[in-house]
Amino acid sequence: MAGPTTGPATGTDPARYVWAAARIAVGWVFLWAFLDKLFGWGFATPAAKAWVNGGSPTTGFLKGTADHTFGGLFGALAGQGWVDWLFMTGLLGVGAALVLGVGMRIAAVAGGLLLVLMWAAELPLTTNPFMDEHIVYALVLAGLALTRAGETFGLGGWWAATPLVRRFPILR
Repeated sequence: MAGPTTGPATGTDPARYVWAAARIAVGWVFLWAFLDKLFGWGFATPAAKAWVNGGSPTTGFLKGTADHTFGGLFGALAGQGWVDWLFMTGLLGVGAALVLGVGMRIAAVAGGLLLVLMWAAELPLTTNPFMDEHIVYALVLAGLALTRAGETFGLGGWWAATPLVRRFPILR
């Protein structure tokens, strides 16, 4: 029997459907954050602060970390153009990769790094000594990559068979 990282993500194992649903759900969390910050649809970002209207997608969160352990570091990054572009590119790239089921390894690493940085910006946590949703999402991303969740209800199988990915498996 093949292991979770070597065998195909096919068959009747119901867990693959749960991982596929988790992949799409977490992907949507990233995509929605990107879209709401880009257009200011009024959920987390008001229209006046949308990126398309000249707002900074990082300023609100990072300026709010001033009283936290690494507040000085993260506060200094708030509103920097390169930080905004990197953050928004990360949200879009990770979200799209997860929803489509392609590039799961890179999406897991990039998304995990983004989440761990957001977790660090909030230290010390107010509701738990060390655990919050950022760490849980980062663990789920690792599970998604390790179980080849992109192959169920996604383009992961097709993506893995492309000459580019066969030459550079890290892109899987």
